[in-house]
Amino acid sequence: MPPRRAGAAPARGRVLGVDVGTVRVGLALSDPTGTLASPLETLRRAKDGSDLDRLVTLVAEHEVTEVVVGEPRHLSGASGASAVDAGNYAQELADRIADVPVHMVDERLSTVTAASHLREGGIDSRRQRPVIDQAAAVVILQQYLDSRRAPS
Repeated sequence: MPPRRAGAAPARGRVLGVDVGTVRVGLALSDPTGTLASPLETLRRAKDGSDLDRLVTLVAEHEVTEVVVGEPRHLSGASGASAVDAGNYAQELADRIADVPVHMVDERLSTVTAASHLREGGIDSRRQRPVIDQAAAVVILQQYLDSRRAPS
């Protein structure tokens, strides 16, 4: 079953946000009410799938009810190679956690926004590297959580 697009009725419980990169995967987790996103950890992408194994463990440990994976798009809205990679990653994750819905959400400018927030917090670009992926996952997840609460 392919990852779903956001828009389905919101699940109750914790939501996991995932920012997929070529080298690292940033993770963020919501509070139990699905209101506030916080950084969780950064995984190193691994050919052996150990990063996905860790994700499956985190989904179980935190009783995650839904996963949102950022879908990188160009400002024009067009998809590129990164979007294909993120989609494939989301599909692999969805296959491993069949009972938990996995959604793809637009992540345009999430890393730029995250870097800006880190700079505003006094973290220079040199010290951002270890946390930028988590910060981007927080942006992706928080935007998703906010969109669920917004009136239609």
